[in-house]
Amino acid sequence: MKDETNEILNDMLCQWFRWARGYQHVGGVNSSQMFRECRSNHRQWASLEEVADEDKSQWEYLDAVIMGMCDVYRTALQLQARNLCTGKSVWTSVRLPKDEAMRAHLLADARTALIVRMRVDGVI
Repeated sequence: MKDETNEILNDMLCQWFRWARGYQHVGGVNSSQMFRECRSNHRQWASLEEVADEDKSQWEYLDAVIMGMCDVYRTALQLQARNLCTGKSVWTSVRLPKDEAMRAHLLADARTALIVRMRVDGVI
């Protein structure tokens, strides 16, 4: 069985980055004045607002965990999330080591610490 933890974490980091920067899908939630008061009932599909509320607690949890990490781990994860989300590997920080191998090792340690915390909390 293949361990998909890294792919799951990459996806979560990317989605967390979008949430953290206030990302909105096309038009945003409740952007139309005509439909702003619409709500779904038990027999209908969930509205975009309801889906966003369900996801909000997941991203708030991830945000709290990442923000509670030491500075270099937090910075490494934030930059990786941004690079994953944009599809580019151009974002860097002066807080991280200049040596590429050291940065990779630091990022691996930060990801491991995040995965361990999420497993202890029962998230993954």
